[in-house]
Order: sequence, then structure tokens, then C-alpha cells
Amino acid sequence: MNNKFDALKDDDSGDHDQHEENNTQKDSEKEKNDREKPQSTTKRKAVVPGPAEHPLQYNYTFWYSRRTPGRPTSSQSYEQNIKQIGTFASVEQFWRFYSHMVRPGDLTGHSDFHLFKEGIKPMWEDDANKNGGKWIIRLRKGLASRCWENLILAMLGEQFMVGEEICGAVVSVRFQEDIISIWNKTASDQATTARIRDTLRRVLNLPPNTIMEYKTHTDSIK
Repeated sequence: MNNKFDALKDDDSGDHDQHEENNTQKDSEKEKNDREKPQSTTKRKAVVPGPAEHPLQYNYTFWYSRRTPGRPTSSQSYEQNIKQIGTFASVEQFWRFYSHMVRPGDLTGHSDFHLFKEGIKPMWEDDANKNGGKWIIRLRKGLASRCWENLILAMLGEQFMVGEEICGAVVSVRFQEDIISIWNKTASDQATTARIRDTLRRVLNLPPNTIMEYKTHTDSIK
């Protein structure tokens, strides 16, 4: 992508003798604008694949949350506890984040990693999620790291073949067990949920007796 170079070109476009004073004028105007501009409107730069990188079909964002067990979570406190790790647009950018992240099996306490399409918050109330649901798989300790990696690679590689239905995936580390789930948009679409279930069985290589439960987000909210 050339945006870096474009910025340089723009700076250099004026005639050189006028360049100096224009710049100082521009700077003071810019400072004034920055002061008047409310912080929230600063636009984040779009994340794009680097040159020669392998683009993903969607951009995704990693999130992390941790909560104190035994304390009820309102959606407000949940939103405060959840932190964005970063967004990526290519296979290479994914590995850059992932290689620095702790594996779920090494997390302690009540911790969760979330990997959702960019623009979708890992919360039931998000517009993309509110009519959806999730497949939940409870894992005995020791399996979370491998299952999580297989799950997110399948998701990034579009292996679920359900169009735009997939919203994201979560791994939740708990004291007795670990839980992984994959969220989709339309809970009422049984063909989609069945296809997601079958793909999960395949990519996670689950033992035949593994219990998988589908839960709509409206049920979770209740």
C-alpha cells in the first residue's frame, strides 16, 4: 500500500520558497483544529494487508478479558473489562499477533480470548450478534490451546462455508474446565448451525462422546 509515500508527496507539493511559511501556517492551523476536535473522532487508520502478504477474507480483532469470579457481571462492567489486543488483515499479521500471545492453556483464573470480525464486539448486544447464538464445547484441562488454534485457523481460512454467518470465537479458561465457542449471526437458521457443528467436529478432531451445546444469545441474556 502506498499511503505512506502519498503523505510524503503531499508535503512536498508546494513551491519551495513559499514552503517554509506555508508550513508554519499549516502547523498552527492544524494545532488549532486538533485542539477543537473531540478526541473520539480521530479516525483509526484502516488495517490493510502489507505488500506480498496473504489477505484474509475479513479483518479480525483479538480481544482479551478477565474477570473476578463470584462477582456478577453487568454488560457495562463486562465492556470495561474487555480489552482490544489488535486487528489484522492478513495471514502474516495474524501470526505476528498470535506468536506473542499467551496460549489459552497457560492463562490463569477467569480469562477469555475473543477473536471477532472487525467491527463486531464480542458481546451479545452487538447488532451482528443479537439474533445469533453459539456452539459451546466444554473441554477438559489440557486441550484448550490446541483446540483454540485449530478453531481460529479454520475460521480465518473460511472452512465453515456458511457465508457471512460466522461472527467470532471465544476460548474461556475456567478453574475446572475450558470452554470454546463459535458465534454465528442467525440462531434460527438450522442448516447453518448444523453445518457449523459438523465442521467443528472435524477441525477440532473431537472425541465422539464430546458434548456440544447450541445456545441462543437471547437465552444467555436471560
